[in-house]
Amino acid sequence: MSIQTIHIAFVGAGNMAEALIKGLLDARITTAEKLIAADVNEARLQWLVEEYGITAARSNEDAVARAELVVLAVKPQQLLEVAQGVAARVRSSHTVVSIAAGIRLARIEAALPPRTAVIRAMPNTPALVQRGVTVLARGTSARDADVHVARDLFLAAGKVLELPEDAMDAVTAVSGSGPAYVFYLMEAMIEAAVAHGLRRSDARMLVEETVRGAGELAARLHEDPQALRRRVTSPGGTTEAAIKVLDARKVKEAFTAAIAAAAARSRELGA
Repeated sequence: MSIQTIHIAFVGAGNMAEALIKGLLDARITTAEKLIAADVNEARLQWLVEEYGITAARSNEDAVARAELVVLAVKPQQLLEVAQGVAARVRSSHTVVSIAAGIRLARIEAALPPRTAVIRAMPNTPALVQRGVTVLARGTSARDADVHVARDLFLAAGKVLELPEDAMDAVTAVSGSGPAYVFYLMEAMIEAAVAHGLRRSDARMLVEETVRGAGELAARLHEDPQALRRRVTSPGGTTEAAIKVLDARKVKEAFTAAIAAAAARSRELGA
C-alpha cells in the first residue's frame, strides 16, 4: 500500500486533520481527489472542501468505506464511540490511525473488528506549518507496511519517530503538550518586554524570532541544550543574572512537575 495511490479518510476535520491534508497536498504526495473527510460541523467541513478541494463524506461510515487509510482525528472523549460507529465498515485491508491522546491501542482494537491494523499517533500543533513531530506506536496486528504508510502520512507535516506504546504518555506530555509550554514562556517574555517599555508589536516580533532562531540553532548544532545555554551565559553578564533568578525560583523543577502532571493526565485518559 502506497500513500500516493490510496484514498485517505479523515474522521474528524479539525486542525490536525487540516494540517495533514495541507501537508499532503503541498508536498504533492497525493491529490485532493484521494482525500475524504467527515465531521459533525458541516460549516467546517464545507470550508475544507472549498479550501483544499477534498471530498466531503455523507457520514463517518461513508468516509471509511471509501478509503484504505482511516485517520480517527476526534477528541479522546469521542474516540471509542466513533470507532464503534464505523466498525461495520472497517475491512481487513484497512489501516486505522488514531491521534487521540491517552487512548491505548488495546481499547481502540477492541472497538474495531478483530485483527484490524491500528496505529496510535501523537502529533503536535506545529504540524500546521509542516514543522511538527509525530510519534507512532503500532498495534498487535499492524504490519511494517501499515507503519510505513502512517509514517508517510505524518512526514507530510514534519518528522516521525516510532516508539513502543509504553512511551506514549511521556511523548504526550513532552511533545504533544510541548508547544503550549513554549507559548507560555513566550507570553511571559512579551509581558516582561512591554513592562520594560517596548511596544507590544516589537516585543512579539523579538520573542517570536528569538524562539524560532533558538530552536533552529539547537536542531542544526545537535548539541546538548545545557552546552548551548552556557555558550551565551557570560560570567557576570545579563544572561547569568536572569538564569540565577530562574534557578532560585526553581523554574526547571516546575517544568519537570508540569510534564509529570501532563503524563499522569494522559494515563488517566487511557484508563
